[in-house]
Amino acid sequence: MGKVHAIYKNGVFRPLEPVDLSEGTEVELDPEVVTPPEAPNEQSLAGIYELLDRRYRSGQHDVAERHNDNQL
Repeated sequence: MGKVHAIYKNGVFRPLEPVDLSEGTEVELDPEVVTPPEAPNEQSLAGIYELLDRRYRSGQHDVAERHNDNQL
């Protein structure tokens, strides 16, 4: 059996997906806290917007038309 992702709530670990164990099976857990990735914020997106803005100001709005320029 591989890793089991669970949520700890009201003193009980509850698996987030089905677990292939017989009812009443004793297991040993080694909890590892999983932190969700941070949602993008204005500061983290600033670099992406700047890059997109540079591309837009370059005058090459439709880069798809140049798709085959560097093909071998």
